[in-house]
Amino acid sequence: MTALTAVPVSFAGELPASLLSLTEQTGSGTYGRLGDRLVSSGLITEAELETALADSQSKGRRLGETFVQLGLVEEKDLLPFIAQQLRVPFIHLRQGLVDPAAVKAVPRNKAEGLCALALFRVRGVLTVAMAEPQNLLHLDELERVTRMRIRPVLAMRSAIEGLLPRCYEVDFRVDNVTADLSADAVELSPDAVHLDLQDAQSQADESPVISLVNYIIVHAARQRASDIHIEPGPKHTAVRFRVDGELREVLRPRREFHAALVSRIKVMAKMDIAEQRIPQDGRIHVVVERREIDLRCSTLPTVQGEKCVMRVLDRANVTFNLDSLGMPHQQLSSIKNMLAKPYGLVLVTGPTGSGKTTTLYSAIELVKSEARNIVTVEDPVEYQLELINQVQAASNRSLTFASVLRSILRQDPDIIMIGEIRDAETAEVAIQAALTGHLVLSTLHTNDSASAITRLMDMGVASYKIAAALVGVIAQRLVRTICPVCRTTYYPPEDMLQTLHYQGDHRRQFARGEGCDACFDSGYKGRVGIYEVLTATKEMRGLISAQADLEKLRDCVRRDGGATLLDAGLRCAEEGRTSLDEVLRVALFE
Repeated sequence: MTALTAVPVSFAGELPASLLSLTEQTGSGTYGRLGDRLVSSGLITEAELETALADSQSKGRRLGETFVQLGLVEEKDLLPFIAQQLRVPFIHLRQGLVDPAAVKAVPRNKAEGLCALALFRVRGVLTVAMAEPQNLLHLDELERVTRMRIRPVLAMRSAIEGLLPRCYEVDFRVDNVTADLSADAVELSPDAVHLDLQDAQSQADESPVISLVNYIIVHAARQRASDIHIEPGPKHTAVRFRVDGELREVLRPRREFHAALVSRIKVMAKMDIAEQRIPQDGRIHVVVERREIDLRCSTLPTVQGEKCVMRVLDRANVTFNLDSLGMPHQQLSSIKNMLAKPYGLVLVTGPTGSGKTTTLYSAIELVKSEARNIVTVEDPVEYQLELINQVQAASNRSLTFASVLRSILRQDPDIIMIGEIRDAETAEVAIQAALTGHLVLSTLHTNDSASAITRLMDMGVASYKIAAALVGVIAQRLVRTICPVCRTTYYPPEDMLQTLHYQGDHRRQFARGEGCDACFDSGYKGRVGIYEVLTATKEMRGLISAQADLEKLRDCVRRDGGATLLDAGLRCAEEGRTSLDEVLRVALFE
């Protein structure tokens, strides 16, 4: 499988964490010949050295390149020895380290002639990967061409020559990317798409387009992407994956492929390919490497063309079990006590993409049984659950949350799950259901648990009704976990600890990821939830009835021993599961 074409972002300011491994190999003393030092270190034998010397002389190659070509020493093991001998930094080239804006600073013919690849620019200093970083003539020529100071770093000649052509490509070639991907790499379920396509759909059936769509879906599944964005531009189409909550551009097809690309997806999702002026929604069910995956598709007309977003719903990567969500024991016990109540309102809050649906489904899995009638109203229904009656809300058919909820109340429910309380009408019906003997589970978009109460008041719900109906609120976020491959420790700056209101030992070490191939230079791989739990105690109900302000409600949560989202994030950082930077990004919202 051809590797994805990565498109990194530009770097500015300090060096990115992914380049902290660009270790300076300085020092003094006589290092000896490269081959002798490799033999002394045990990487090669005397016989292998003689073989490499003979091959190097006969083919006119450098000895280091010969070791790699013959497979005697891996590049990652060889580079430190050469760098130590030349007294320059070294780097393991990978495409995620190359800034496209920096590449343009060196004309392609110069880059090829000097075997040099510009990586990134920081404060007027251009870092360049070179096969001969000690060559002063080459350095002078680069400074003359770029009019910048050059910071040379050592890289293998083969690595530079292999990566350099791709970095100077203007257009993306579909055939190059999908040449080794067959049209049936993605297996469609029989009811997902009609195969007797009309002439108007023929453009979308060209094999390069089919291969490209399959390629996108396969790699999104392999990279654990939660969303696929296909966005039109003036010259290119941008294909971006959301992995661990962060969007990353991975492909850039030529602009002329965009219409066929979107048409192919619309055909698979049973949308109207002739209609391009209004938004459309659809679903695709595929089997990728024996894994069943649902793709929830949405198109949106923009000035450049139709944008398409596919939500990747991979049941194999989701476990609906409260015990496996990583909650501390005290919080987990509080939540289970809430769900054991016969009636009342339980809310889950957080922004889009914070895992609220997973928490709600896990709660439903805990309380469901044959003796209970559980009904949900969702927009959309993401996963289908056994023993649960799930209703798809649709405003264009007048099936709003409020209208469906009124109908559900006539269906003798025990437990009701509402996908989201979006308006005052839905809030009033949900509160009324909670007050009349039903356990109601729902979500709100608020910053923390206490804000859910003030949000309901802002919607016009009477404070005494909230006090009577509320059982508890769960606020949550998802923080990225540190990549185990490039994990390292460091001492954070004092101003960061003060910003985070950290009360622990300021001299302790924390963990972070440096960035590597395994995590696409992000330093993170996977996510874990952090939680804040508000329980409707007697004191809390009194504050709600008295319409206390937000700070008093938050103080009550803290007095009850509840950890805030920031506390939970800092504890996760202390345990080494996430970084302080991630806690600062996710949990510090005031």
